[in-house]
Amino acid sequence: MSLTGTPFLATLIALAVLALVLPLALWSRVPGPRPLRAAARLLMLLFAQVTAVALVFALVNNANNLYDTWGDLLGTGDHVQRADDLGADGKGGVNVDKLPKVRQTFRQAEGPGMHAAGGVRVTHVKGRVSGVEAEVYVWLPPQYDDPAYRNRTFPVVELLPGYPGSAKAWFGSMKAHEQLLPLMRSGEIAPFILVSPRTTLLPGRDTGCANVPGRVNADSWLSVDVPKMVMDNFRARPAPDGWAVAGYSAGGHCAAKLAVAHPDRYRAGVSLSGYNDPVAESGSLAARTPELRAANNPWMLLRKATVPPRTALYVSGQPHDGYEAGLALKEAAKAPTTVHVVRVPPNAGGHTMALWRPQVEPVFHWLTGLLGEGRTGSGTRDGNGDGAGSGATPPGRWSAGSTPAGPASGTASRAAAARTR
Repeated sequence: MSLTGTPFLATLIALAVLALVLPLALWSRVPGPRPLRAAARLLMLLFAQVTAVALVFALVNNANNLYDTWGDLLGTGDHVQRADDLGADGKGGVNVDKLPKVRQTFRQAEGPGMHAAGGVRVTHVKGRVSGVEAEVYVWLPPQYDDPAYRNRTFPVVELLPGYPGSAKAWFGSMKAHEQLLPLMRSGEIAPFILVSPRTTLLPGRDTGCANVPGRVNADSWLSVDVPKMVMDNFRARPAPDGWAVAGYSAGGHCAAKLAVAHPDRYRAGVSLSGYNDPVAESGSLAARTPELRAANNPWMLLRKATVPPRTALYVSGQPHDGYEAGLALKEAAKAPTTVHVVRVPPNAGGHTMALWRPQVEPVFHWLTGLLGEGRTGSGTRDGNGDGAGSGATPPGRWSAGSTPAGPASGTASRAAAARTR
């Protein structure tokens, strides 16, 4: 039974109702000696508590897409088949452009939000470079199957969740495709292909989107294998001018790092409430050694770059939760790198989906200015970080119809996440 499926939730609801009815019906009717009656009543109370906790967990998990499978929850899922040392470029000497095309089989994805806005499809990808095997979710814009666009290619945004977090989160909790569909139809926002790959690759560990020989090649999975699969199967615009990467919390950290580390693969990166230093996420593999920390800290990468990367960053956050990290990146950036920093007001909600969901629209307006039709550089509208609205809160209703108390993936709201460097 799927952890996020309707049957599991319905079963928990039925058990919770039963747990309430049992004490009311049997409390005074339990037969036997006094110790036996006491034990039976205690078991009924424990049953009620366990079912209540399980039901609340299932509701919270479905609302925030924290754990996608039982393996994710129990820490038993391993999606790494091998983890070779792939070198500085993460390709291990492989000429990716010369690899034969692999046609994937896609199916309709299941779960909250997966059937909305035309539907999200999913496929299982075997990463030929990274050694990772995992699912990737894809949503196509409304123009993709329009005969008028049959000869057009489309820009791509790779979407990354926090940790723990499901690859479904941008479509489930964030409702990105539902928000963007009418705006793409009206032409207000460019038609993007949305791609969300699995980022939880090791049992109970955050990879930090890093390549760690012998453990995992998460960077190569996200920046090499997933883009290769998309280019093989869809009319996607080639990298780097047609590609961006976006994430929230731990995924925001990954997005900024990938965009800075690989300007040949991404033209832009979006970090919502992210951080720079990998130690902000407890247990991150990227924080295991000083060398890994430096190699996966976008601030350090910008400071040490002999040639500043041609990439644009959009960084939003509240004070002590992403905002200072954005200011540090902006201070370290040198042309042609650009950083657009957005300060989200403290009263907009905490480190939750309620904070990030209403940022989808302004983020994609910004991405349209960079990657939309006829725009391929990083110095376009708002791309320089100093245009109209730079440093200001973008328009949007921060509550977005959700409750500020809802939990969120990632741990960047902890004290450690206040680190900017």
